[in-house]
Amino acid sequence: MIRAFVVALLFTMCAAGARAQALVADLSSHLIAITTGFSGTELLLFGATEGEGDVVVIVRGPDGDTTVRRKSRVAGIWINRDELRFSGAPSFYRLAASRPLADFLPNALRQRHQIGVDFLRIQPTRQLNSEETAAFRAGMIRNKETLKLYDKEVGRVSFLGNRLFRTRILFPANVPTGNYTVEVLLVRDGQVIAAQTTPMFVSKVGVGADIYDFAHDYAALYGIIAILFAVGAGWGAGVVFRK
Repeated sequence: MIRAFVVALLFTMCAAGARAQALVADLSSHLIAITTGFSGTELLLFGATEGEGDVVVIVRGPDGDTTVRRKSRVAGIWINRDELRFSGAPSFYRLAASRPLADFLPNALRQRHQIGVDFLRIQPTRQLNSEETAAFRAGMIRNKETLKLYDKEVGRVSFLGNRLFRTRILFPANVPTGNYTVEVLLVRDGQVIAAQTTPMFVSKVGVGADIYDFAHDYAALYGIIAILFAVGAGWGAGVVFRK
């Protein structure tokens, strides 16, 4: 009941704010804390619009380089024969809309705002012919989908009445850490008439975060400690079983 009251209050505040501007939106939390037992989570995005229109929500993780490798069979053994690196690939991507995109979004607008994985501006770091590049790009997207970091399926933005809207954003257990952006667009007559970008953060916390930071900041020392710990554990197990 308390959660329902808080959500209703937030919707009321959004509706009041929307009288002053065409679009107001916010998240139920701006931080996803990854602990040792983290198994995934979901956030609620809610908001209100001034007037009619369709709502599109784009969730994008930090950009980076992604390498795609292609295997070939040589002498009966599968080995990596070729690879292509892409720059500017988001580590996480989710999309939600109030209607099927084809019903209200022209492709030119989707290209401009990178709405959908097929419209992401991901650039290869070396030149190949168009067919090869397209094959590697498709492979990269498939890999991300397998890891549940990309999703070609468009989530549902639900309207409560004519102005209030909401959607849930799912994050898997392997969600990458870093700074995220949640972009909300209000589309009317094939044009974006209002937009809002909200920051969000995914961060490791607790003992797991301390170990992670230590392993990256002092990689050599962490490796030595790990080896000593493994040797000590093996020696201790041997002593126990001899007894």
